[in-house]
Amino acid sequence: MKHFAELINALESTNKTNAKIDAIIDYLERAPDDDKLWFIALFTGKRPKRNVNTNYMKEWALEITRLPFWLFQESYSSVGDLGETLSLILPPPTEKIEKHLSEWMNEIVGLKNKSDLEKKEFVLNSWNGLDYTERLIFNKLLGGSFRIGVSDKTLINALTKFSGQEASTLMHSLMGKWQPDEVSFKELISAENINPDNSKPYPFCLAYALEKDLDELGTPYEWMIEYKWDGIRGQIIRRNDEVFIWSRGEELVTEQFPEIKEVVQNMNGNFVIDGEILAVKDDKVLNFNELQKRLNRKTFTKKMLSEIPIQVFAYDLLELEGTDLREKPVSARRAMLEELLLNENPGNIKISQVIDFENWEELNQIRENSREINSEGLMLKQKNSHYHPGRKKGDWWKWKINPLTIDAVLIYAQKGSGRRSAYYTDYTFAVKSEDKLVTIAKAYSGLTDKEIMEVSKFVNKNAIEKFGPVRTVKPELVFEIAFEGIGFSNRHKSGVALRFPRILRWRKDKTVDEIDDLVEIKKLIQ
Repeated sequence: MKHFAELINALESTNKTNAKIDAIIDYLERAPDDDKLWFIALFTGKRPKRNVNTNYMKEWALEITRLPFWLFQESYSSVGDLGETLSLILPPPTEKIEKHLSEWMNEIVGLKNKSDLEKKEFVLNSWNGLDYTERLIFNKLLGGSFRIGVSDKTLINALTKFSGQEASTLMHSLMGKWQPDEVSFKELISAENINPDNSKPYPFCLAYALEKDLDELGTPYEWMIEYKWDGIRGQIIRRNDEVFIWSRGEELVTEQFPEIKEVVQNMNGNFVIDGEILAVKDDKVLNFNELQKRLNRKTFTKKMLSEIPIQVFAYDLLELEGTDLREKPVSARRAMLEELLLNENPGNIKISQVIDFENWEELNQIRENSREINSEGLMLKQKNSHYHPGRKKGDWWKWKINPLTIDAVLIYAQKGSGRRSAYYTDYTFAVKSEDKLVTIAKAYSGLTDKEIMEVSKFVNKNAIEKFGPVRTVKPELVFEIAFEGIGFSNRHKSGVALRFPRILRWRKDKTVDEIDDLVEIKKLIQ
């Protein structure tokens, strides 16, 4: 546990990706294989079920410390995390327990069939043999709340650097259905149980934001125009009767879209399709907030599958029957894609619409109206362009519509990290709802360093309450918030969620009486 605690401390003390990768590699070089296996399990969401009621843990800690309940509640509200609060209030350990991570995890899993008295004895003995950091991790593992700020991509990059395996191979192996008691670290890391060639995706071809006048692009005939959608860019792979769906973020998301997996499984041949994964109902593209409800789930109810059906708008064909097509012009790949989908007629995979237009002026008008169909704007692709990895100026352009904006007032502020740890840089904004203020969005970017310092001075002078690191401030500072989309949401007090909110400008010319009203904001939802 000591080495694992050191790893967690190193990961939480930096926001630099390379530093996190180095910390993970350092741990892997020191830990035994069984610990490495549990490390991967925990970092990929394979946490054991909670076998100890956290209310019992709270009661046991109060028995030990004899703290009054009101003082515990004050401490809890200040810290904001139960596991950390328990670690802080417990007395120093009187002994030292030295166990590997795998031993702790096996004992925690084994609590399932133990009595409450046996569980209490195990927890109290453990608390008495662990220091603060080790206790904190133990509490989170025990309570089923273990989470760490390391993305799947960062983890895979670290494991790639450690093992020498390709990233896609490791992702294929790690994101499958496995459990720590069913596979060894060597088998998992060497991907012995898979055929990595079947799942391997291609690097995505990306576009630059349009930075030229349309007339500089040449004649309209040279370009293929499609709508730009706000979904999940993905590669749909079918090779040797296996199906894989990769997101642009290099995550294997096959199991998150079972209806797409099923329809591709029922198709013939081998191919790699590039397209956009969208929530589409009654031929209408739904707001991204609806698609988001489908993400990171392991099970799906019939109701959810019915209410938020998924389609792929196919853009491109990258491979057909083992032949790499990326060096062919996009116009040729498009023709082959149309033939494939026409022959197979998969219900959930539609060919993306190519927009007909006569001149650049007409195209500009089409772009201006794209929000009416929940599109972000347009994609411009030179008809003779290849499918190159990453971005290459001149071949593909994205031409997005201007963002939506509202005026909102700052009501909460929190200090940042790193070089900005002394300043309030994380903000929560509110709008009017009848005679109250209701939170609408959080934003972390858009202000200059000078403006951040000015806002921080205001927060220090006008803080009303504090909740851990968060400060409630007088609702006086008004900001214009830009965002890409808006949708209804049950997870937010306002009932709406903004897509990619950021600060556009500080409206020093406006007062809180002039901020936007929630009723009017909801009218922006398509």
